[in-house]
Amino acid sequence: MLFSTAAAGLAASAPSLAFAQAAAPANGEVAKMNALFDDAMAKLLRQAPELATGLGLDKGDLAWTKGLLSDRSFEALAAGAVQTREQLKALRAIDRKSMSGMDAVNYDTVEFTLAVQDEGSKFTYAGGGSGAPYVLSQLTGSYQSMPDFLDTQHAIETRADADAYLQRMEGFARLMDQETIIAKRDYADGVIPPDFVIDKTLIQMKAFADTPTAEAPLIKSIVRRTAEKKIEGDWAGEATKVYLNSVLPALKRQIVLLESVRPKATHDAGVWRLKDGGDYYATSLKNYTTANLTPDEIHQLGLDTVKSIEAQADKLFKSIGMTKGTVGQRMAELGKDIYENTDAAKEQLIADLNVKAKWIEKQLPAYFGQLPKAPLEIRRVPKAIEAGAPGGYYNSPSLDGKRPGIYWINLRDTKEQAKYTLTTLTVHEGVPGHHLQLTLSNEAKGLPLIRKVIGFSGYAEGWALYSEELAVEMGIYKTDPRGQIGMLHDALFRAVRLVVDSGMHHKKWSREQAIKYMAETMGDEESGAITEIERYCVWPGQACSYMIGKIVWLRARDKARKALGKKFDIREFHDAGLLSGMTPLTVLESVIDNYIAAKKAGK
Repeated sequence: MLFSTAAAGLAASAPSLAFAQAAAPANGEVAKMNALFDDAMAKLLRQAPELATGLGLDKGDLAWTKGLLSDRSFEALAAGAVQTREQLKALRAIDRKSMSGMDAVNYDTVEFTLAVQDEGSKFTYAGGGSGAPYVLSQLTGSYQSMPDFLDTQHAIETRADADAYLQRMEGFARLMDQETIIAKRDYADGVIPPDFVIDKTLIQMKAFADTPTAEAPLIKSIVRRTAEKKIEGDWAGEATKVYLNSVLPALKRQIVLLESVRPKATHDAGVWRLKDGGDYYATSLKNYTTANLTPDEIHQLGLDTVKSIEAQADKLFKSIGMTKGTVGQRMAELGKDIYENTDAAKEQLIADLNVKAKWIEKQLPAYFGQLPKAPLEIRRVPKAIEAGAPGGYYNSPSLDGKRPGIYWINLRDTKEQAKYTLTTLTVHEGVPGHHLQLTLSNEAKGLPLIRKVIGFSGYAEGWALYSEELAVEMGIYKTDPRGQIGMLHDALFRAVRLVVDSGMHHKKWSREQAIKYMAETMGDEESGAITEIERYCVWPGQACSYMIGKIVWLRARDKARKALGKKFDIREFHDAGLLSGMTPLTVLESVIDNYIAAKKAGK
């Protein structure tokens, strides 16, 4: 959530920074909009210091953010909701009709973001907002994200940086206690996670708490990095004090709270069981997909798309002589070809993925006019959080490019990462998927900073899924039909998500019903299906964004190709869609319309 639940209320003066980055002199209404954007970004960076670090801006005028973390007190959250409402009112007071081109795109994108946040503020779950109803789960809560943030994003170059790290460790403990207060209110209101979510969360929390102090990632990180930079001091001793006196006690309070509420938890998977759960799911769908589809429409789209992809996969299977069994059963057969479940084999797996990524990078100039400057790294998901983490995910590089983009792959069990699916996973998380799209957005000229920090799952995940199909056109599977079946496997996976997400949250499917449908349709290991289904339980609507976004990207390309004929250039199409930054899917359609009109006019 951009303006409200990210955090609010740290008492500090706004930095004097120009965030609008206008490409040309602005007219009166555009100038008002850019001034509003500047003000909103200054407030956001004051209220969410982690964002300044994530963007690589925690230096110079923003150096004071380095030791701070967000405020999730009820007072700060309430102030954030009011701030969102005021920002939305101020934006709507600006004359949208006077704008065109990127100015109109900027307006529409921010207006959508604020409107959905304002709509979500009527729900009190997890402190307000939509898309994540439980403040503590296997995928939500600072216990799950903060150690990795401090290790991979909080840079340590100086003694001041190391001191700021210790300060943030204290802030981490405070943040956990604020989450505990929110969770207590939620539980009193009946917003209790399903029993299986609590169980998985407790497994992860206890693994964190039971790690020997000397082996704790939070302590090892500062010790390792101060040693690398030759920063003298008893960093192990200082970090251990904070860890034992503040971090662990706060974490254990969360464990006690979850254990106390566990007997009251039900096994129902969907948010339909919560007060106003139907409305909450509808808002979450709007938040994630940025499309205007009802849960019933999404469910049927999923069923229809599953059938279509199964037919394509069946043809490919027959071409390699695999004719017996359902598509899922044949995929299960291919899935038996895996890397050994050893650390050595997992290192080899990552090395092989790097080879695939390098091959793809060589093909990019034929499909993109502008290429990312920041490098891509492929790393293993930290063992401490791999139990509940997705199969793969991506962290964007800093704005200055000094921190690379990171594609994380979950290697808790190599049975869940069959060889025939690894190429398409690398395409999705790396290039030309998330790394290319997010890095180009970071590096785009003339985009207001506010546009670079707003994320839309429908756009980004839709692009990454579209990229999987684009890789077929690039020729990556020319001699690898099994790899192309892997691409269809993952497309089928996203179609199945439409069915099970709407199934659980709208049609009252059980966790077990959703797992059975996914495992049988996909032919995957049940352990992987369990992780996925439990993920959708705590992020209602997010899983629907992938396939819906891909469909919109494909339709936009078809529209441009038909409208432009011989003038169509796929490099220009991709640049038009990517260099305009992330947008709601409805706004993406306007971006492509602008590109078509400009191309026809000879611009």
